[in-house]
Amino acid sequence: MVRSKSLSYLLTLPVLAFLSLSAKALPHPRTASSTATLKLAVRINSNGVKNIAAADRARAYVLKANGDSSSIDVANAQMMYTADVGVGNTLLVDTGSSNIWIGANKAYEKTSTSQDTGNTFRNTSTLTLNSGLVIGKQSIGVAASTTGIDGVDGLLGVGPVDLTQGTVANTNEVPTVMDNLYMQGTISSEVLGVFFSPASSDDSSGELTFGGYDASKITGDINYVPITSTSPASNYWGTDQSISYGTTSILSETAGIVDTGTTLILIATDAFDKYQSATGGTLDKTTGLLKISSDQYNQLSSLYFTVGGIAYELTPNGQIWPRSLNSAIGGTTDGIYLVVSDLGSKSGSGLDFINGYCFLERYYSVYDTTNRRVGFATTEYTYATSN
Repeated sequence: MVRSKSLSYLLTLPVLAFLSLSAKALPHPRTASSTATLKLAVRINSNGVKNIAAADRARAYVLKANGDSSSIDVANAQMMYTADVGVGNTLLVDTGSSNIWIGANKAYEKTSTSQDTGNTFRNTSTLTLNSGLVIGKQSIGVAASTTGIDGVDGLLGVGPVDLTQGTVANTNEVPTVMDNLYMQGTISSEVLGVFFSPASSDDSSGELTFGGYDASKITGDINYVPITSTSPASNYWGTDQSISYGTTSILSETAGIVDTGTTLILIATDAFDKYQSATGGTLDKTTGLLKISSDQYNQLSSLYFTVGGIAYELTPNGQIWPRSLNSAIGGTTDGIYLVVSDLGSKSGSGLDFINGYCFLERYYSVYDTTNRRVGFATTEYTYATSN
């Protein structure tokens, strides 16, 4: 039997949509330059979950359970990258899962290439993400039920292949999109580069690069670290990291994950308590975020995320929700809200932080399946003041 799955859209996450392809799929053997770049564009979803902190914590709970829930909890986001893909659906990209699921808002329609496996997954001989990026024999899951989502039809999982174990009967693992693109010669390496620009910037766009990374988007070297050995973070794109507020340590080195499907930056409760005390923020019940005054904002220190000996700075401006988008989360027009929130569990759980979209819009990230490692690099937006 296939494990029963539904798309219960209860959490907050950016939706990445495939808008244009700058490099076409190659039918011949892979070469060093075999990459495919998909452009992303942002829109604001006024119907999204308002208490984004609670939504992100709910997602974190599912991730810690390592997918043992009967549903895949993802959500309607305030900042969404959307467009139709070749299967006629709008999908969100999720590094916290590894299967493709459709059927949230649009019923699945068989095509001439569809093969019903008799399970939740339908094995299609062709999956078109874009006219130039075609994947042969890609398994697609059809959601049994969905709730609470508007404008998104499913998800494209780009997490480690181990996350597919046990999702299909009589199959140990389901080849992921990255696996198939590599095996079919479309890309030269199982590497995914992810670039976001802040939703509040003049050019609120982004891109996914399959098969490598876009050197034009980074302003420094990519620094790689191996995936952590600590479970459950090791099941995802997990790293070991410590966090300091200014010169004060708030979280000793511990395991956590990088996740495109989480909006905020979540840290263990004990670390969050130290952060709240240092910033003077008070909890806003509507948004679920810490709220600070203008004077407190002027006194904010930078946060430093140390990964593999490299300190990645999140400036005071990088720590606040875009003020021009306060209404999207139910905030006041002149309110200042912090994007660092409580994970909902103390450190030592094996997953003590989640670096979500608000971190990733400041740093380019690279996910290397072959070498089981994650990389980060600065971009032109690392020190932006657009929020």
